[in-house]
Amino acid sequence: MRRALRLTERYARASMSIDPAGGRFVVLRHPDLRRYLSARFVIGMATQVQTVAVGWQVFSVSGDPFDLGLVALSQFLPFVVLILPAGHVADHFDRRRVQLLTFVLLGICSAALLGLAVAGSEEIAPVLGVMVLFGVARAFNQPTGQALLPNLAPIGLFPSAVAVHSSLGQIATIAGPALGGLLIVVGVDAAYAGSFVLIVIGTLLVSGLRGGGSTDRVREPVSWNALLSGVRFVRSQPVVLGSISLDLFAVLFGGATALLPIYAGEILDVGPVGLGVMRATPAVGAAVLAALVAIRPIERGVGRWMFGGVAAFGIATVVFGLSTELWISLAALAVMGAADMVSVYIRHLLVQLETPDAIRGRVSAVNSVFIGASNELGEFESGVTAAWWGVIPAVVIGGLATVGVAAAWTRLFPMLARLDRFPATTGEGEPRR
Repeated sequence: MRRALRLTERYARASMSIDPAGGRFVVLRHPDLRRYLSARFVIGMATQVQTVAVGWQVFSVSGDPFDLGLVALSQFLPFVVLILPAGHVADHFDRRRVQLLTFVLLGICSAALLGLAVAGSEEIAPVLGVMVLFGVARAFNQPTGQALLPNLAPIGLFPSAVAVHSSLGQIATIAGPALGGLLIVVGVDAAYAGSFVLIVIGTLLVSGLRGGGSTDRVREPVSWNALLSGVRFVRSQPVVLGSISLDLFAVLFGGATALLPIYAGEILDVGPVGLGVMRATPAVGAAVLAALVAIRPIERGVGRWMFGGVAAFGIATVVFGLSTELWISLAALAVMGAADMVSVYIRHLLVQLETPDAIRGRVSAVNSVFIGASNELGEFESGVTAAWWGVIPAVVIGGLATVGVAAAWTRLFPMLARLDRFPATTGEGEPRR
């Protein structure tokens, strides 16, 4: 197990940013960041492997696509119900311990799925029950993880840490399903076993964290007033509200990826292999862009970069919608992924740097709701508009609507559009006004 930990951290080193001046791995100067980013990466890989295995197992047993929808719903409902209380927990308890407990809960889920597979169970209900528990763990994991990163990263390393975190997340999105598919060839139980091993590695890495465990937070009693404080803060901060809502509506209208199976099967005629390549391409574009900003973080013209990224995302969506050539479609998808990463990177920095540490978990929970809503509703919107207008018009109109949102938000949130630099911080992540 120790050897696996060393290999994991070595891989994270190879993926992290380089200081052009000093020629050293900047993020890796801080041991807690090395361990934490490595842990998040292997946990991301594990959940991707598990997701592929669950989908394969459920559809193999039932043959009913509706059951796949139930798998998604069983994870989504507890996430929506618990996300605000999870943000409250992240603000009132040691975030290292909360993160550790969420990883342990993920490990329990993986072990339960492995046990069901080894036992040869052909019932869907137990799998759905495990996925409900997985949704609970995900609800607490997401805001805690977002709020913990600024506590671990010195302010000078935080932009690079965000970029590295995003880059590793994209790599996990690409490599995780591929690893899951390879393990399923051996057996679905092998996939669950691989997922469990990765979660154990991630848990051990997080258990070794030394910093980031502030214990002097004032513990408010659980109440609607406390739970909604993150919502009130977002509404009171134009920069935070503008960045979160801009990303929400951009993804909502520009959700062309939900229609990729139709493009692969009917418009581009590239079959399932082409579909797999198309699905991976946005993540490749995002990973490349994240690696670039890890080496050379965005420091000036923050507002212009964010609105430019959203506009580029919309334009690339239009190009993809009109394309009938695979290479043009892949180029457009890569640009979409890279442009979306610009928005994600800037939004994450703005949300974390503008938010006082005392409510960072609750604000991160609100941010997580917006992200989840944009992804889920964006896919739904794409399906509905494709049924109304046809596939190509739906994608093109969605891309144009995204460009329109970028233009409208420059007038609705002029402070965000004119923002030149990220807010500076002092002390324990508090914004310097």
